[in-house]
Amino acid sequence: MSRNLIGLTRPPVGYGPGSQPAEDEEGLAYLPMPKDMQVYAPHVPEVEDPAAILIGLDRLDRLHEGLARHVADAPFSITLDDLSGPDRDIIDEALGEGEVSALVIGPDERIEIQEATLAGVWRLRLHGRGGRQSERVEIGAFPRVAIERAFPPARRDIAARIAAAPPGVINAPSILAELDYRSRAWEPGAPSHVINLSLLPHSPEDMAFLDEVLGQGATTILSRGYGNCRLSSTALTHVWRVRFYNSVDTLILDTIEVTGLPEVACAAIEDIADSAERLGDIIAAIR
Repeated sequence: MSRNLIGLTRPPVGYGPGSQPAEDEEGLAYLPMPKDMQVYAPHVPEVEDPAAILIGLDRLDRLHEGLARHVADAPFSITLDDLSGPDRDIIDEALGEGEVSALVIGPDERIEIQEATLAGVWRLRLHGRGGRQSERVEIGAFPRVAIERAFPPARRDIAARIAAAPPGVINAPSILAELDYRSRAWEPGAPSHVINLSLLPHSPEDMAFLDEVLGQGATTILSRGYGNCRLSSTALTHVWRVRFYNSVDTLILDTIEVTGLPEVACAAIEDIADSAERLGDIIAAIR
């Protein structure tokens, strides 16, 4: 016997009452799509009297020469301690503030580091005992003092600390043993060894034990780009904690790197060459 299928057939999706907006209603609201890409735009300071900033301009000229002649592993610096008034102001305006900053905390002094808008150009402010202060501008992939003072001079006994692991610790001892071996074997120029904690199974006790055993070094770095990257040296030589956060400050990648300095904080030699050209344009516009 034939069946009547008309009553069993459903109308196609997207048709029929309620499937389309009414005439007095707006259509779907789409999020705005990205348009122009944000690129570097030089800030040219406004100078009323160039004769009032001759010393500041001379210091910028020296900085430009250092950028133009820069080679890897050959840092160049100029002091700002003797500058004040318009001469200091022209330096501040010409350099600006970039995306990378750092803090080095030692037993006798604190060093604040800020990258300029020109990659590879760093402002260093030293605060010592008794209110002693000093400031300079340095050229390089990253200020050397932040690397040299990143780790304590005495090496930690990781094996003894692993043997005293508390209950609930599962994978941390093997991670620490690997880091201790890589730390001892590290040599300048060796590729980074990365442990991705975001992909490894671990318990809260594991993370607490890792933080306790690795400890805290002297250098902390913040790189602000799309979201934030926070780097901190540990108390184990050449071992860095590197954490990536998205634009709403949610941790999206948690790693430990064995290296001289994670590349995410460094200015490339090509970027430093670009900075030489850009600073030259800024100086020419000021004059």
